Amino acid sequence: MARTDDTRRDRERPDARLDSPKGMRTRVLPTRRRGRGDAFGRATEGIARAMGTPWFLVGLTLFCVVWMGYNTLAPRAWQFDSAAIGFTALTLVLSLQASYAAPLILLAQNRQDDRDRVQFEQDRQRAERNLADTEYLAREVVALRLAMRDMASKDFIRAEIRSLLEELDRRDAEDAGFADEPGTTARG
Repeated sequence: MARTDDTRRDRERPDARLDSPKGMRTRVLPTRRRGRGDAFGRATEGIARAMGTPWFLVGLTLFCVVWMGYNTLAPRAWQFDSAAIGFTALTLVLSLQASYAAPLILLAQNRQDDRDRVQFEQDRQRAERNLADTEYLAREVVALRLAMRDMASKDFIRAEIRSLLEELDRRDAEDAGFADEPGTTARG
């Protein structure tokens, strides 16, 4: 029973036609949304980009100065990180920040490398197309130059017109000479 249901569904779907090209059939494939899978990558790039700014360094410096100042100047009961043991908690916080910063920066660099690779490939394809276009245009220019050599120049046309006018003048003079003789017509 399941087999007949499948074949009936195939016949009812417009993409199941055998007379249409395979590429023209519509396929329903699960599409991956760009926003979901790429959000982590964009976030890592944003963090890496922010860590590379002077404001981040100023903020981190201020954070460390405030931390050390508070734990040095505050009453002993309020201090949570002792200067006597070398600000151990601050060292741990900065180590944790560094341990997360390095992989985030590497992820951002890998994404940038991927983008650069794609851009390089597109540039290479564009350069190939430009080269092919340039070669085509060069062949066309050569063909036009060859065709221009076969075309008549202005000087050639003027010389031909002059020779035709001289020929017409000569014929007119001959015709005028025959018209003067008795018993002849203008065009003999």
